[in-house]
Parts: sequence; C-alpha cells; structure tokens
Amino acid sequence: VTITTRLLVSHLSGIRHYEKDVTKVKEEKEKANRALKLTKSHQDKEQKEKESKGIEKTDCVKQKKEHDSETKSRNSKPGKNDKEFEQEEYYLKEKFESVIESLKIFKNDPLFFKPGDQFLYSTYGFTLLSAVVERASGQKFTDYMLKMFRDLDMPSTVLDDNEAMVYNRARCYIYNKKGRLVNAPYVDNSYKWAGGGFLSSVGDLLKFGNVLLYSYQAGQFKNRNGKLLPGYLKPGTVAMMWTPVPKTEVSWDRDGKYAMAWAVVEKNQQYGCCRQQRHYASHTGGAVGASSVLLILPEELDPEALGTWPVAPPRGVIVTIICNMQSVSLNSTALKIAREFDKEKRAQ
Repeated sequence: VTITTRLLVSHLSGIRHYEKDVTKVKEEKEKANRALKLTKSHQDKEQKEKESKGIEKTDCVKQKKEHDSETKSRNSKPGKNDKEFEQEEYYLKEKFESVIESLKIFKNDPLFFKPGDQFLYSTYGFTLLSAVVERASGQKFTDYMLKMFRDLDMPSTVLDDNEAMVYNRARCYIYNKKGRLVNAPYVDNSYKWAGGGFLSSVGDLLKFGNVLLYSYQAGQFKNRNGKLLPGYLKPGTVAMMWTPVPKTEVSWDRDGKYAMAWAVVEKNQQYGCCRQQRHYASHTGGAVGASSVLLILPEELDPEALGTWPVAPPRGVIVTIICNMQSVSLNSTALKIAREFDKEKRAQ
C-alpha cells in the first residue's frame, strides 16, 4: 500500500492508535456510528414534525439540546471513565534518541484498514509524520521544531523532557481508580513528540493561533505600500489545512470534520432567523495528567470593505485553555468564550 503525508495528517493512514486489537476498534466505531444514526434519524423526525406544523426548528431548541448534553458531560467526573487512558502505551518510560528509532513500537503491526478508506485518530501516524520531517530536513525533529518555535516567538514552548529544568512547569494530576485526585505518573514522551510531547503556555498558543489566522487572512487584505508583511504560511496553505477531508470525523465537535491536523466546522445556515454555524478551526489535546484546546474563530470579512479598513490581520477570536488535569472536555467551553467575544466585537 501507499501511505502519503496527507493521509497521515488527516488520520486516514490505517496506522493504529494505542489500542492494538482491531476487533475492539471496529466494535467501538460501529457502536459510535449506530448512535450517530439514531441521533440523526431522531433529529430528522423532529424536523419533519415541525415542518408539517408549519414551524421551523428554532435556535432555542437546538441550544437547549446542546446545553443538556454539555451539562451531562460537565457533571461527570473528569478522568474517571476514560477508557483510552487504560492503554499501557500511554505510560511508556523508554527513552528514544530519535523519532525514527521510536517507529519500532508499531512498525511491524498490521494496518487496521486500507489507507484512505476510514478515519482512525492515530498518535503513531504523527510519529511517522515526524520521522518524514526528520529525514526530509536532515536534522532531528526536535531541533527542527524548537527552531520553528523560536521563529514563531514561542519561547515557552519546549520539549516535555523530564530531565530538563523547565521554568514554571506545572504538576499534572489524574483521578485514581478510587476517584481520588493524585499526581500523574511519570512517562517519557520521546516516543511521541509530534503527537503530544511539547509543553507550552496559553500566551504561546495564542501567538500560534494569531500566526495561523494572520497567514489565512493576509491574502484578503490590500497591501498598501508593502506595509503588510507576508504570513508565516501562504494563505492557500492554511485554507487547505482548514478544508474538511472526506471520510473523517471529530469526536469532540459533532458539527465538525477533520481536515489536516485540525478539526473544522464550516459556515452553514439552513433557515432564516435560525441557528448560524460559523466557520472555525480547533484541536483538543489530551495527555497523562493534562488537557488543552486551541480554537480559532476567524472574523467574517467583507471583501468590498477590506481596501478601506485601517486595520490589518489577524481579525477574529482565538481561545486557548490549558488544564493540568487529565480527560477534561474543553472544546465547548472554548467555543462559548469565542462566541461571547465575537458577539461583543460585532456590537461595537
């Protein structure tokens, strides 16, 4: 088979995640698909009933359902029922000198499906992707990334190396089997630098979000007298990264699809005066003893007014949350915050 970098970055490669049993993975996916179909059929039935009465389904009904589901997830204790963190490979303590060396963990394992056929979130897919970067750049992946973080002005973003003295490094926590809060166990992240091996701060992640948003919007603004500097990435590159890829899915946002290393929700509105779905990109992070999210909500720009605006990109709202607690759901909270700030900006 052929596995491309595009398949890797969209989790369509067929490479396993932490679960080694393909039967268990398929059972979980089938269960999730059945639940999704039941939810969709129920929503379609409700919609038809509303339409037959001549009443459109309003935003209030939708918001109530979202609120109920969010309340349910909020009331469940974080980190207590997360089966994924029961996988042994989350707690590896072996030190790998390079990402190419760490490929030995999964390189002889069978693919779970033909590349391109199905979506399966895979940290090891990103380990392979980092090995590609290592070979293509001719330098260690970690050196390559740290230089990039320096260019992006992210001084607090470093390797999560246990031996290094990291200023203001937080302690991480988990719930044990008895439901008590305890210190997270020691792990060595050298087997998955690309998929969860960096430490950062909210300030650095906000800078990272601004870099991407600036790059995304820079091409839409008229460059007066060469004053507008180019973005770190080409506008078309970010647009491609934020374009949903077919056959993908997102566990933390039911409105989204996976793109290239980002979950993306596209702009959509089906009925007048009803629920509006804004375009935004986000990604959550989960590690032993920590949770995070970065969400980017671009401002909807008016092409006719861009030439007269005295302001430059980035235009929009960026929200990031980092929590030193395992299995905390943060995406819906970040989206609520982004919407509130966006609403305030539009009211001004």
